[in-house]
Amino acid sequence: MKAVIIDDEKDSRQILANYVAKYCPDVVVGGFGESVATGIEAIQKHQPDIVFLDIEMPYGNGFDLLDKIGNITFETVFVTAFDNYAIQALNQSAAYYLLKPIDIDELIKAVAKIKLERTEKEYIQHARVLLDNRTSKQQKIMLPTLEGFEIADIPSIVYCEAVDNFTRFHFESQPPLLICRTLKYFEDILSGHRFLRIHRSHLINPHFVVRYSKGKGGYVTLKNNQELEVSPARKKEFLDLFGQW
Repeated sequence: MKAVIIDDEKDSRQILANYVAKYCPDVVVGGFGESVATGIEAIQKHQPDIVFLDIEMPYGNGFDLLDKIGNITFETVFVTAFDNYAIQALNQSAAYYLLKPIDIDELIKAVAKIKLERTEKEYIQHARVLLDNRTSKQQKIMLPTLEGFEIADIPSIVYCEAVDNFTRFHFESQPPLLICRTLKYFEDILSGHRFLRIHRSHLINPHFVVRYSKGKGGYVTLKNNQELEVSPARKKEFLDLFGQW
């Protein structure tokens, strides 16, 4: 597989190139970039299978580069010193990521996953999923489980339920999934898709609401006949969403 490394720090580019050459014999680094502009040039010239992409760079970031590429035909491995970026990439798109300083075992695993998945029938182009999430063209989310991860269509999520420090996802037409993140974590991600926290234990997709029953906070009934409590503190926000306050 051909690779390009894009990082504004020369030492970081060289260290990663040395690691790839020594520990990933199936990958050949053909080009480098130090900014969004030179990164795009390197990608267009070398047509890589993998792009190792630093997120924070001068005059733009890694996401800006992906936005400008257009037809993405490669997999992206995000390389960053900022853990919040890595977690965002992981949970919104299942994109691969490496935290600086680079762990050689994690590098080997990322390359092995890309090599395996690019040979599978149901191949998911992760960089494309990331951009689609950011522009809301294709609404998918990566859900980390104890065994690995699942890619889910956001519109198919009926509601999310807090289970201690985990979240149980309930879907329209598939069994529930217990996910290794808190409900608050997914509230931050899904609020941009109109999901609403109606209770400390429940985050709902308003698309599936079929009935509201009055009370101190009230109750909602969803299309799957599940009835959930609306906490008094969340009542106004819920009713505002439906224009009924």
